[in-house]
Formats: sequence, C-alpha cells, structure tokens
Amino acid sequence: MHLTNDKLSNIRKCLLVTLLFICSFQLSRSKRIFKCPSGCTCTTDSIICVGSSLIPRTIPSDINSLSIVNCSFPEIKEAMFSLMPSLQLLSLANNNLKTLPRGLFSDLRSLIELDLRGNMFHCDCESMWLMLWLKRSNATTSDVYCASPSGMKGVPLKDVPEKHSKCVSTDFVQHQIVNTQSMSADIFSHKDDIYVAMAVPNSDSCIIMEWDHIETKFRPFDNITGRSVVGCRSVLINEQAFVIVSQLFDGSLVYKYDQAQNKFTKFQAVEMLNVSKPNDIEVFQIGGDWFFLIVDSSKAGMTTLFKWNGTGFYSSQFLHEWFRDTDAEFFDLDGKSVLILVSRSQVPVIYQWNKSTQKFVLHDEIANMDDIVSVKAFRINDVPYLALACYIGDSKVMKWTGKHFEEVQGFPSRGATVLQPIKFKDQHYLILSSDYSFSQIFRWDEENQNFIKFRDVYVQWPRSFTALSTDQRDFVLATSFKGKTMVFEHISVDYSK
Repeated sequence: MHLTNDKLSNIRKCLLVTLLFICSFQLSRSKRIFKCPSGCTCTTDSIICVGSSLIPRTIPSDINSLSIVNCSFPEIKEAMFSLMPSLQLLSLANNNLKTLPRGLFSDLRSLIELDLRGNMFHCDCESMWLMLWLKRSNATTSDVYCASPSGMKGVPLKDVPEKHSKCVSTDFVQHQIVNTQSMSADIFSHKDDIYVAMAVPNSDSCIIMEWDHIETKFRPFDNITGRSVVGCRSVLINEQAFVIVSQLFDGSLVYKYDQAQNKFTKFQAVEMLNVSKPNDIEVFQIGGDWFFLIVDSSKAGMTTLFKWNGTGFYSSQFLHEWFRDTDAEFFDLDGKSVLILVSRSQVPVIYQWNKSTQKFVLHDEIANMDDIVSVKAFRINDVPYLALACYIGDSKVMKWTGKHFEEVQGFPSRGATVLQPIKFKDQHYLILSSDYSFSQIFRWDEENQNFIKFRDVYVQWPRSFTALSTDQRDFVLATSFKGKTMVFEHISVDYSK
C-alpha cells in the first residue's frame, strides 16, 4: 500500500497527539497519587515541612531533598526512606526525637548531607546502630549530642562507641545486589570454594555463583539451562558435587561438577512419574545413605523420596498422597530421623524413619495449624523449635516438649512466604517475609525466652533467606521472585571488650 505525504503527515500528527495524551495522563495520575500535605511546600524534587503534626504518607521516589523540621509527630516509621534512593539532602532537625528506627538510613546510597540537630537522643544500646552509622557514613552530618542518660549527656553521638562499655551491637547492612531474580538459594562448599545455586524461573535456568574471597562478593560461575526451573539444591557425595534441578516441565535433572571443563554437566534424568508440580527440594543423609525429597504441591501428584544407589538417584517411597504439599523439613528429634511435611490443605504431619523397613512411617500431626507454606527447624539451647509460615493467619513458633510441639509465639502475617531462622554465633534471629510488606527481622531475647522485633529490611517479593559465614564475616542472601537478589552483612560489635 502506497502512502501519500499527506497521509504520512496525518499519521505523524495522530501519533504525536496520542503520545501527548499518554504523557499528560501519566502526569495527572502521578499528581493524583501524591498530594502535598498541609504545612508542607513541595516542588518536583523537594519537600519542606515545618511545624507539621504528620509525616507525608506517600513521597515520590525521585525526591532528592526532604526537610521535616520543628514538628510534633510521635515517631519516625521504620524503613521510611527505603523507597527513596535518590535522596541527597535530608533534615530531621528540631523534632525532639529520642530514637530512630534501626537501619533508617541504610538504603540512602546517594545521601550527601544529613541534619539531626535539635533532637533529644537517648544513647543506649538500642541506638548504637545510629552511632556506628554516623561514624562510617560518607555523608556530611551535623554535630549531634546525647541528651540522656545522665552519664552520656553532652557526648557527641560519634564518640559514643568509644565511651560505651556495655553494648553488643548488631545490624544487617546491604552488602551486594545480584542483578537477577530467584526463587531459592542453596549455599554449598566444594574443594575450599563457596558456591550458591539459585533457581531462576524467568530465565529457565539454575545459576551457579562463586564466592570471591578477595572482593567478598558473589560472581558468576555457571549457568544450567532448563525449562521452568523452580528449585536447585546441591548434594556432596564422596567429594563429588551434584546439583539437583527440579522443573515444572521435562522432569528433573541431576548435574555433576566436571573438573576438566570447570562446569556442571548433565549426569542423570530423574524419573518423575508421580511428581506433577514440584515445589521444595530437601536433601539429607540417614546413616551412610543419601536422599533427596521433591515436594509435590498438586493433588495429581505425590511427594517423592529418591535414594542414591552409588550410580544415581532412584525413587524409593511416595509420601502424603493428594495433599498439595508446600514444604518439607528433615531433622533429628530426640535421636530419631524425622521428616515434617506441611500443606495448604491439611495440618502438618510428622514422619519417622524406620530402620528395619528403611521407610518413613507416619508418626504424628501438628493440630490447629492450617494453610502452612513453609516449615524450618532450629535449636536454641539444644531445644528443638519449628518456625511455621502461614499465608493467611498468624505465623508461629512451636517448641518441642518431649512429646509434641507446642505453640510458644505467634507473628501476625499476611501473605507470608517464609519464617526463616538464622543463627550467627550466639545470636538467633527469625526473618518473616511477605509479598505485601517489608521483611521483619526478630531477635531472640534470652531473658524473656521469645523473639522481639529487631528491624525491617526491604526485599521485593522475597522467597528465601540463607545464611553464609566465611572469613570471619556473616552474610544473609535474600532471593526475590520479582526483584534483585540481595546480600546483607550481619555486623556485630562487642563494646565490653
């Protein structure tokens, strides 16, 4: 079809009008989303609030200057600035603030200047994170002094760490951003090197990354391609490294590290006749035998146990038929090997290993726990606990009494994906993740024998949190279904030494 110059001109005009309409619609939409609060003055790149009783609830992410001064609001909310990466100038002067939420400024990589003058900071152990941040920050900060307790009054916050002698301060700070989405992360060691296998469904691959001991970061090592990869788990047998890759289609595969090629090569196609929708992979050893379990989350399939026979993995038992299992956890309970399966359609069940039959036998169930998406086992003072994440309702911690598991603490949650226990030295944490809010970190309080809120971290659509300790440093790798994978460093400073 031949177009005349007049027709081409009309088409260009129509396109221009359409583009102008779209731009004006987007501009008007953004203006509707953000309304400059009463008592504030707003421009395209700055907000100034003086004497306000409320903090703006929604702030555009591209704002680079924010001043909230001489105000009477009760407190600053946790993670308030985590979605404002462009912020360069930030003032919270003269607000009579006594404390600030832990890690409030940790996401402000572009920050140039910070004004905290005119506040009444209480310099105790809970505020130690701020004192440490002020010491190591590259931003220009005003001189800030302690108002209390009496023994610290007038001491500059930057000098408190040297003067305080009774604090052990811990924190989680962002260390690395890995530019890939991921569903799961499994950290393993092989021949003195540390690797992580990450399931990446959107690129149909299992990405293997290697820990760089010099740069203290993960770097690309290998890429195992597949079809709708939903899980990657390592297993080390007789000094040989394998990676099990579960897929929604084309079955599951086992890859083996080939030293000559310095990569993982296909080793075995696993028979998956009774697995319809694989979810979790659990790897464990009983006696001298290696097993892995693929959790099936559909009514049409069955959770299946595979056993290593010296040449490969082969199915040895089918468990928990037709119950849409979501997760499994293997651990030792009073000297016996047990396996817990959780489901969104039935209460968690406990299987116990029978040595004579070499099979798991249904042993017990955990009553009054519905819609569980994940289960993790951990120990505190050698007492077994379970962390159960509930998608609708409260996620819970349960304690072993010697006869059964008993609920000891609940955590209100909505859309929870995992309740992950993490331990670094003598510090115990729980990380509660959700698709609808910030991930919450809780810390174990030995005196009260429960977990208390510690701080929030932002991970978009989190799916797992995995601990890594190396070179006398501790890290947590957080996977994201729709965002970037994050690595946080756990920092602990003991001022009593």
